[in-house]
Parts: sequence; C-alpha cells; structure tokens
Amino acid sequence: MAALRDTVGPYGIWSAELRSEDPALRDEIPEAAAELEELGFGAVWLGGSSGVEHAVPLVEATSRLTVATGILSIWQYEPADAGARFLELEAARPGRFLLGIGASHAKLAAQYKRPYSAMVRYLDGLDAAGVPAGRVVLAALRPRMLELSRDRAGGAHPYLVTPEHTAHARELLGQGPLLAPELKVVLERDPEIARSTARDYLARYLALPNYTNSFLELGFTEEDFVGGGSDRLIDAVYAWGDDARVRDRIDAFRAAGADHVALQIVRPDAGTGAGAPAALPRDEWRRLAALLG
Repeated sequence: MAALRDTVGPYGIWSAELRSEDPALRDEIPEAAAELEELGFGAVWLGGSSGVEHAVPLVEATSRLTVATGILSIWQYEPADAGARFLELEAARPGRFLLGIGASHAKLAAQYKRPYSAMVRYLDGLDAAGVPAGRVVLAALRPRMLELSRDRAGGAHPYLVTPEHTAHARELLGQGPLLAPELKVVLERDPEIARSTARDYLARYLALPNYTNSFLELGFTEEDFVGGGSDRLIDAVYAWGDDARVRDRIDAFRAAGADHVALQIVRPDAGTGAGAPAALPRDEWRRLAALLG
C-alpha cells in the first residue's frame, strides 16, 4: 500500500461542515466532497468529534479522496466499535479511510483523565480489533503524544499549531510517519477584518489548557491569550490576506516539515463551535484550490 503521504497528497480540507447532520446539507455534502476531489485536494478531515459513520457518504461519493476523522474522540467511541466500523468501511472501500483519534479536552469530556494512558489503552483496543496501526493518526500536540504517534500509529494530525511546532514535531516523528497539521485560513485582505474574524473563532480554543499550554511552550505568554488572541498569535496560527500571503503561510508549514496541510476556512459566520455553519464554504474551497494550483 502507498505511504500515507502519497495517498493524502500535500493539501486537504478540514471541515466541521462536511460532517453536519443538518438535513439541509445532507444532499450537498457528498456532492461537495466529489468537487473537492476534482479540485485536487487529497483528503478531507471531518472536524469535531466525528465518527467513522460520518465518513461513509463522502467515501461513497468519491473515488480517490482520503476521508479522515479529525478527530474521533476516544471518550465518545469505544475502540471495539470504532474498529468494527473501520473494518467494515475498509472492506467496502479499501484504503479510502484514515482514522484520526484524539484525547479531546477536560472541559469537553466528562471522563477525561490521564489522556496519555487512555490513548495507549485505546490504541491497544484498536490493535485487538484488527485496525492497522499505519491507518491511524493521533491529534498530538506535545512530545509524549507525538512520540506515541511515531511508535504506535501512522503519524500525527496536530490542530492549532505553528510552523515552529511543525518543525519540532518533524524532529520527533522522524521522516517516516505522516505529519498533517491543521491550518485555519481567512480569505480577507483587510487586517482588521481578518484578525477580528480570526479572534471570534479562536477565542473558544483559548479556554482549553491543552492549546494554551502548547502555545506557552512555543514562547507565547498569557498576554497573547487576552481578547481572543494577540496579533502575534493570530498571525502565527492563521493564514490570512490576499492569495499570495495565504500561499506563503501554507508554504511555511510545508517548509517546516509538514507532509500535508489540512486547511480550514474560517468565515465571519463560522458558528459557535457547537454546530456547523448553515452553508458549505464552497467558493472559498475553490479559491484555495486555485491559489494552490
């Protein structure tokens, strides 16, 4: 089987919208996935606590696109159940699904306790279920989880990171495992509007210590977390501006060692984090494809 980096390609789309259960989007989601494949994206990452079942209609609507969970919460899905669903989809559409898993956050998962140990047990459960380790990636931010991604999985899918984090992750992973960071994109030239849009969306994540602790290790300070994020923080974790500036920021992650960059469009109507926006950002996906072409 081809290496993960070859199957997912250099660019993908990260989207909570594509896992929406809103009846208004049910028919459009498979159509949009097929268009993303035609636009040249190698993978889509289903944002939020996605399950394998959310991937099925996208896999069925496409012929080459890798569909991944980004991420499946280990507290929400039992490993035996996730493993059985993986194997069922694998039997129907071999090589088309990638299982991204993560330990979520204490504020979001009532069961949250000793996330590293819990992740090890979950991987043991996936092994027992027959899921190939090379088809699993971990939502890893800090060194121990990145090392676990190297030793027990096919790689890492870090969320809300910088090129500097990507370079450090590449060092820890080595050259074999997949490194597929997520990057948020605001397609807006005006700095005030772009940063305001970014802050509105970033604020929810700054209430989660897993992210702020990661930022502190990268040299940010508590002052960078005030008011939805300082300009310095916004500019580090977002690509915004005209096409050339956005492309340069994406290229910075690739130059730092990312095999694949999962691009998340953030718009002024990006919702509250509890659900998906009312419409798919298809015009923005087309613009991304054009600037990456």
